Amino acid sequence: MRAAVFHEAGQPLHIETVDDPRPGAGQVVIAVSGSGICGSDLHMTQFPGHTPAGLILGHEYAGTVAAIGSDVSGDWKIGDRVTALPLFPCRDCEACEAHLPQLCLNGRFAGTTLETPGAYAQYVAARADMLQKVPAGVSDVEAAMVEPLAVGHHVVERANIRKGETVLVIGGGPIGAAVVLFARAAGAGHVVVSEPAPERRARCLDLGATAAIDPQRENLGKRLDELTGTRPAVVFECVGIPGMVQQAADLAGVRGRVVVAGVLFEEDRLSHITGLGKEVSIIYSQAYTEPDFAAVIDALATNAIDATPMHTATVSLDQLPDMFESLRNNPAQCKVLIDPSL
Repeated sequence: MRAAVFHEAGQPLHIETVDDPRPGAGQVVIAVSGSGICGSDLHMTQFPGHTPAGLILGHEYAGTVAAIGSDVSGDWKIGDRVTALPLFPCRDCEACEAHLPQLCLNGRFAGTTLETPGAYAQYVAARADMLQKVPAGVSDVEAAMVEPLAVGHHVVERANIRKGETVLVIGGGPIGAAVVLFARAAGAGHVVVSEPAPERRARCLDLGATAAIDPQRENLGKRLDELTGTRPAVVFECVGIPGMVQQAADLAGVRGRVVVAGVLFEEDRLSHITGLGKEVSIIYSQAYTEPDFAAVIDALATNAIDATPMHTATVSLDQLPDMFESLRNNPAQCKVLIDPSL
């Protein structure tokens, strides 16, 4: 099969011919109809020594079942339209017993190890117990976006939004955009986005945000009060740079909830007196569960949400290396998909 292969930080991905994956016990092979480029993929390829040479990236995908391994339970057939949680959990740890495979202590994500290659390719292997069927009412483009949408759904679920509450979303990238979509669906009243890039602000408004603020040109707290008349009950931190959790705690209302979805690999500082004075709760959100995937698929199938504004481009494998590098600094793009058939 053809695949995009990572070799070295600072070098573009290489399009190569590699062996087709074969399904192991409990696995299926999926013919990829669409695979998304994630910001975490960009980060993985940025730092020398972080990512193994020879890795095939890609953990956002959908397609059709092409091969079925042994010991696969369920009514799966060749040709079934599917997506999958890109997880390989051990099923024998505290997290797995709590039905939280994304928190498995021994688990792996597709596209992060040489043993679990990802979907920047014509085919990808997945755990059969992680499969989800894609109904006819969900397009291939929508199916390929289920994974990042499920991240946003899980973030919003962690907040337990009450109808009419005011919400602030810090960061209007793909995850912030998905959070906007599901915060509105959950019944939030005001959903205000803080985002310096005008393209992202406009996209979040298209997805249902009630207002969008440029924090580099306006005082965020003052503008929030002008727009909503109240401090936010929920603040979603979807950036992942130092100082953002502190800003979220500063802006949250009394007994507000701060949900941290931004990934930050370095240490940060936090003044506890701010949160203590308002009894702010800080909640972390990691990936998704199987019910999150099912809820997203149902929302797409029933037109309860419209994720169309998030899809900004589709490229072929041959176009992927240049597009991949361009996304390191391109707020005009949101969710770029790879179609290996092009």
